[in-house]
Parts: sequence; structure tokens; C-alpha cells
Amino acid sequence: MRNYILADNQELTRFALEGLLRLHGDNVVYKAYDKSGLVDLLREHENAVVLLDYTLFDFADEEQLLIIAERFNLSDWILISDELTPQFLRRVVYSSHQFSIVFKDGPLSEMREAIQTVERHQRYISQRALEVIINHQQTEEERPSILTETEAEIVRAIAQGKTTKEIANERFSSVHTITTHRKNIFRKLGINTAHEVVKYALRAGLVDSSEFYI
Repeated sequence: MRNYILADNQELTRFALEGLLRLHGDNVVYKAYDKSGLVDLLREHENAVVLLDYTLFDFADEEQLLIIAERFNLSDWILISDELTPQFLRRVVYSSHQFSIVFKDGPLSEMREAIQTVERHQRYISQRALEVIINHQQTEEERPSILTETEAEIVRAIAQGKTTKEIANERFSSVHTITTHRKNIFRKLGINTAHEVVKYALRAGLVDSSEFYI
């Protein structure tokens, strides 16, 4: 038996999910109506399963969501929504194994299977979510390079483990200039970390596995 936190501001959805959870045993179900209330409940129940409709809650962005999940790293999350963008799905799925994904308009059997899977501390990604992630990744890989020659060279240097200062010295540029290039690269690629730069560099053929450091 696990504790559950319903974080969905649609009353009908909360009622349906609570009924579904009751069918799976004597689960204790709590309700959160905003981010602050959710954090308070997680403080009391650190290993709870959170059923969250991210699009209906007061998160500024997915970064806030990931920070809270990392803070309460014993918790598991089932993200449910009518719409979750490919960028959002890739970010949360690749960032943490705490997140499972189910779409609200999917079959009821998926929700049941997600609950059963997460109860075993395993992750569940619906077939539709997998297809969205894979299709988006294929589209990104097929898209012509959006980086300038200079930006591509800086991506290669980042993937090789060089610091901003080292790159600036090699290119006879200021640290400020390289920092600006980095910001532009991250914005163009829709990424947030150097590790994601490494993955892009590998996919784009800018480096091979012997040229970079994890």
C-alpha cells in the first residue's frame, strides 16, 4: 500500500482517479490544489505517488517540477494531461526516472497499468507518449543544422570537456563572447545542460565517442 497525492484541479478527474485508486487496495489518498500544498504533503509523505496534471497547476516551467521531484527523490509521479508537448516529455523523461506518463484521453486500461507499475516502483510510459518522444527526436535529427560554423565548433569543444575559459583562450575571444554563444546554442537547440550538448554533438556527428567526457 502506498500513499497517493491527487494534484489535479478538475473535480471530475479527481473523483474518478480516487475511485480507481480505491479499487487497487486500501490506498490513502490526499489532495493538493496548488504547488505549495503539494510540497507540504510531500514533506509529510516523501514516498508518495503524485498524480499530477501539470497543465492545470501553478508551475512556472518544467524546471520547477524537476526541482521538486529531485528534492523528494523517494516519490513517484504519474503525469496526466490532455496535452503534453514533445519538448516537455523529452525533458522530464530524460531527466528523471521518477516520472511516468499517461494521457487523459487514453484508455482506462493505461491508467490502471500505470498505477500498478508505479506501485512496484517502476516507470510507466504510455505507447502514445513513447511515439511522441521518438517522432520528435527523429524530426530533430533530420532537421538541417541550425547552428553557425562558430557555434558548431563551440559545441564540439563543450562535448570534448573544455571549459568556457579554455574555449575563449583557444579562440582568442573573451569569456563573455563564449558565454553569449553558449546561451544562443542552448536556445537554438532547446536544451539546458552541457550533457544535452554532448548528446546533440554525437547525433550531429560533430564528435565521436572517443572525443568527449561524461
